[in-house]
Amino acid sequence: MLRRFLVNYYERHQHPANQLLHLIGLPVTFVVPVILLVEGYYLWAALSFVAGYALQFAGHAIEGNDAGEAILVKKLLGKPYVAVVPRPNESSRDD
Repeated sequence: MLRRFLVNYYERHQHPANQLLHLIGLPVTFVVPVILLVEGYYLWAALSFVAGYALQFAGHAIEGNDAGEAILVKKLLGKPYVAVVPRPNESSRDD
């Protein structure tokens, strides 16, 4: 199960800009708000959560695929979605 998650995560996060935005966005979404909540900064915690998610959504826009949450909503609505962007096979490229 963990292996499948990691393989899927890697397939959906191949672009270096997407990887960087997730490297920054994940802690800003899930770690920083907890710290801010403990310190009593509720508005800053909410803003941090939203900013972190915005970074991750920007990364998926650069990658060319839908973020996981968008996929879930689109599936529920019966709409098409892009989970993984096909990448050219490095070994089959003509140099």
